[in-house]
Amino acid sequence: MANFKEGEIEDTDGNDELYEHYRFKADKGQRALRVDKYLMNLIEKATRNKIQKAAVAGNIHVNDVPVKSNYKVKGNDVVTVLFEHPPYEFLLVPENLPIDIVYEDDAVLVVNKAAGMVVHPGHGNYSGTLINALTYHFENHPNNSSNRPGLVHRIDKDTSGLLVVAKTEEAMTHLAKQFFDKSTEREYVALAWGNMEEDEGTIEGNIGRHPKNRLQNTVYENDEEEKGKHAVTHYKVLERLSYVTLVSCRLETGRTHQIRVHMKYIGHTLFNDERYGGEKILKGTTFTKYKQFVDNCFKVLPRQALHARTLGFVHPVTEKFMRFECPIPEDMEACLDKWRNYSQHVIE
Repeated sequence: MANFKEGEIEDTDGNDELYEHYRFKADKGQRALRVDKYLMNLIEKATRNKIQKAAVAGNIHVNDVPVKSNYKVKGNDVVTVLFEHPPYEFLLVPENLPIDIVYEDDAVLVVNKAAGMVVHPGHGNYSGTLINALTYHFENHPNNSSNRPGLVHRIDKDTSGLLVVAKTEEAMTHLAKQFFDKSTEREYVALAWGNMEEDEGTIEGNIGRHPKNRLQNTVYENDEEEKGKHAVTHYKVLERLSYVTLVSCRLETGRTHQIRVHMKYIGHTLFNDERYGGEKILKGTTFTKYKQFVDNCFKVLPRQALHARTLGFVHPVTEKFMRFECPIPEDMEACLDKWRNYSQHVIE
């Protein structure tokens, strides 16, 4: 089992791209040299061990292709080093943006993030993010291992709901360890395609980056399990609405796109989850009126139907357990109302 590192961020959702941190073009007369040695000569404070780990993670590219640490750099090769977090200089631009603060004291801040708000800056989103707003909201914020102020977990841009933010180094260490130890309470509400057979169940499958589509993650099984990270999602049916099902999902682990990947894995892709194919009509009839109905639902809810409704954790100072809940947002509720009305008139 991996050791907890102070300031380590949990990768619940969030970044789904790799961001370029370094780019070097080898001289025309460059003699063949291992890429790890090549980068050690060019990157300040870089160690061979760190570079080799980056290569194993697929973060070192030569001519836009991932390479191993023993790749021999040749003349005119373009070597890039990429990570899942954007370069540090893009992270700390304060912006006076409205944020829905559910709770705040000297140690922690709980935010109800609106759908459409990016949690932290990245490619194409260097402003208007939650980090920009938090940087404005309070000073002297601690940074985690990826230089993201106060963050110990995150959710996708188009997922709404609760996030806890640390305001001190001590709070960050305390909260990060809780996420690492899986002692926090996190419940999401999701609308999924299809009528789920079981009223409740557990989805278990190692999650890693998709081999052909780097914007997606996927479940790895059997001989390929080592390509992914252990992931467990517990689900319970809340409401059956004909061709879709409203479910409660509780996370035991926190992997990028975990609920979205696990639900697709069991054949119930989230409604209007464009990245994973949920923006298509996956269940239902071929009638034109039905297609129009679903299109109207997509317009009402122009994002994946996923909301982080419940968040519980032990306060890092008082040591008391705190539990927060925020209602399903209007766009998702409007979509549910449409399905409720529709399902009352469906003839099975």
